Amino acid sequence: MKLIVVNSDHFGATSSGLCMLHCFLTPFLYIFHSTLGLYNELIFFWYLLNYIFLFISFIAVYYSSKKSTNLFVTISLYFFWFLLSGFIINESLAMFKIPEIFTYLSAFSLIFLHIYNLKFCKCKDDECCTS
Repeated sequence: MKLIVVNSDHFGATSSGLCMLHCFLTPFLYIFHSTLGLYNELIFFWYLLNYIFLFISFIAVYYSSKKSTNLFVTISLYFFWFLLSGFIINESLAMFKIPEIFTYLSAFSLIFLHIYNLKFCKCKDDECCTS
């Protein structure tokens, strides 16, 4: 856990990138595994991965926002995390038909914000605060 706290932007960008790759590969893996008869096992594992990525991503957003010097980046990190969470929960529950592009855009936005925060908005010590 301390590794995530210290490198929250790295973990956030990586987690969001893996989430985006996971979403992109899902249709292909369903087709491949359904031909092998592993469909039920795949669905449980694949849905579990969604929430694992969301959990890691939330931890990364939380700690990145605590060390950020840019209030806009902090608010945007939380905003896009909530959007991504909503899209993933909506997809799991099949409540509304929302195009996948919105999931990809919110994940990409999180990647961009974590990288931006890492390069330009990082506190050098524990004394700084969000401004």
